[in-house]
Amino acid sequence: MSTDSRQITLSERAAEHVQNFLAGRDNGIGLRVGVKTTGCSGYQYVIEPAEQVNDTDTVFESRGVKIVVDSLSLNYLAGTELDYRREGLNEGFHFNNPNVSETCGCGESFSVKQPSAQV
Repeated sequence: MSTDSRQITLSERAAEHVQNFLAGRDNGIGLRVGVKTTGCSGYQYVIEPAEQVNDTDTVFESRGVKIVVDSLSLNYLAGTELDYRREGLNEGFHFNNPNVSETCGCGESFSVKQPSAQV
C-alpha cells in the first residue's frame, strides 16, 4: 500500500459510513474512487465498492478502509480528503480536493488545476 503525497484520506465520519456500507456486502475489498468526464465543468466524482485491484490501480488505506484509485483519476484526486456530510435533508460524500479550480453552478461537476505529474 502506498503512503505518498498523493494519499487520499477519509474523515472519521466517511470511514464509518464506508465501513457500515461494506459490512453489508458479500464482496468488496474497499472503496473505489475516481473521476469521469462529464457535466458542464468537465469532471464528476465516481464512488463505488472496489471488488478487485487492477494492475494500474493505487491502493491507499485510511482509518481502516482500503481506497482504490485508477492511475488516471489519481492525477485529479491526489491529496483529497473524502468526508461524509449531512446538511438539512441532504447527505452524502464531499470531496475536499485541493486540485479543483472551479465547480459548476449545480455542484455536480468540477474542473481542475493542471493535474499532477502522470503516473
